Amino acid sequence: MIRSHIMLCSGTGCVASGCHSVSDAIEAEIKAVGLENEVKIVHTGCFGLCALGPIMIIYPEGSFYAEVKPEDCKEIVDEHLLKGRIVKRLLYHETVSDDDTITCLSKTGFYSKQLRVALRLCGVIDPEAIDEYIGFDGYQALGKVLTEMKQEEVIDLLKKSGLRGRGGAGFPTGLKWEFAAKAKGDQKYVCCNADEGDPGAFMDRSILEGDPHAVIEAMTIAGYAVGADQGYVYVRAEYPIAVKRLALAIEQAKEYGLLGKNIFDSGFDFDLEIRLGAGAFVCGEETALLTSIEGNRGEPRPRPPFPAVKGLFDCPTVLNNVETYANIPQIILKGPEWFSSMGTETSKGTKVFALGGNVTNIGLVEIPMGTTLREIVEDIGGGIPNGKKFKAAQTGGPSGGCIPVEHFDVPIDFENLSAIGSMMGSGGLIVMDEDSCMVDIAKFFLSFTVDESCGKCTPCRVGTKRLYELLDKITSGKGEMSDFDQLDKLCHHIITSSLCALGQTAPNPVLSTLTFFKDEYLAHIVDKKCPAGVCKDLLEYFIIEEKCVGCTICARACPVSCIEGKVKVPHVIDQSKCIKCGVCKEKCKFDAIVIQ
Repeated sequence: MIRSHIMLCSGTGCVASGCHSVSDAIEAEIKAVGLENEVKIVHTGCFGLCALGPIMIIYPEGSFYAEVKPEDCKEIVDEHLLKGRIVKRLLYHETVSDDDTITCLSKTGFYSKQLRVALRLCGVIDPEAIDEYIGFDGYQALGKVLTEMKQEEVIDLLKKSGLRGRGGAGFPTGLKWEFAAKAKGDQKYVCCNADEGDPGAFMDRSILEGDPHAVIEAMTIAGYAVGADQGYVYVRAEYPIAVKRLALAIEQAKEYGLLGKNIFDSGFDFDLEIRLGAGAFVCGEETALLTSIEGNRGEPRPRPPFPAVKGLFDCPTVLNNVETYANIPQIILKGPEWFSSMGTETSKGTKVFALGGNVTNIGLVEIPMGTTLREIVEDIGGGIPNGKKFKAAQTGGPSGGCIPVEHFDVPIDFENLSAIGSMMGSGGLIVMDEDSCMVDIAKFFLSFTVDESCGKCTPCRVGTKRLYELLDKITSGKGEMSDFDQLDKLCHHIITSSLCALGQTAPNPVLSTLTFFKDEYLAHIVDKKCPAGVCKDLLEYFIIEEKCVGCTICARACPVSCIEGKVKVPHVIDQSKCIKCGVCKEKCKFDAIVIQ
């Protein structure tokens, strides 16, 4: 009889941290003491605290062990599993109170303000076991839809719920399904966007790794609602774990009669296939994605007609992203009122964010719409490390904007982010501290869109390059005041004349930083200085004579021998030779080297 379950995170983050070695070690230790029939190891999806991997939770105690190493496993087995004594030194620090008592994970700062809907089973079940998904009401929503509801009733329920697409634009999901259902066509399709190309984004990947059956169930429901019998999941080839688990889940669903012919004896047929993307960011745009599924080069098409009317193979097509689909089974089972009770008036439900950058708790979070940026960064994220100050947060990836500290208390929803020049996007949220240069940040995101432009339309292909060149000119110390007007005009020209959303949103990081951080642009252009000390061409390293003891460490470390001076005599940096690598400052033990 199983008395203990070891839930071991096997998402990409923990795999990279070495969870497989930990799994092998804990399994060997369990067998060594004869507990293999009493303790079960369950490989789950992401728990959320990605920077603490490998992560292990042991039930029934709920002990959350973080950064577990293979050499820790013997102690865990000997102390916890054999003697019932929790190994406190390995616990996540927030689960241990000041009086040395252990609190549950749900009461920690990271989890207490979260509300998991799309992520409800990530870290809870084995994603490779369909029986575990079924044990948590899996496929009950599909059964209810096929045996109790008409197609229009399903669509009406989604419309009442207020669910909006989680892929970026926030279009009402029920309305999109209604358009596809009413469109004329003998063949219709249901597609899933799992391309997720934003830097720092891993929301959809984590859902597919931790709960793939939720997406399969929702896509099947969509097929019934709009009259489609074939679906495609377009997923990045760079997501091997997600692809493997999704493929396995599809095969299991077919074996159980939950995909294929005559599902639930309803007369409804639906099948799913996987299509691998080659890593093109533009294929996150719906028409480019559908073009890629067709076997052609992933380039966008003019809209209208929209995919709901003329999509894949010129047939009516429903296309939603992974997170959108992950909400649907629970909406069917719990009702539209349950879902619409969460969030704000115009943005219902929850939103999953990949929280990264200069924040203590890097990981995956799901919060009710309307939660403020401050709550996400300070309460859930644990604040900025090393006593630094919050400077900005980038939402929406390369298509979004930078939110400054004056909007730290803005409630996060579609309309509020749009009003301050940013966007929800798919859910990447990068936090920046006071040491970040906002001109350089805009340049970084623009360099990404320049590389990822498909080149089909001139405004995006050429315009983004000219925009990047202006930013590069400014960060190189060659900027002029006339560059301000050029930046603004070029940004608006690209927005209004680009073919697809990649070009139309590419200037957002530039416009938002021009709006909120104009002083930094002025410092780069007028003073030829980078206030954050990031742009190398604008930096100069100096040795403070009063602090330099002449130890020669900096001179010996300099890769270009630009530091001169005798032993026990203050040294000097030859600015004409300095490559501004910063090695001298890193090596100096006396804080004698400063950046100006």
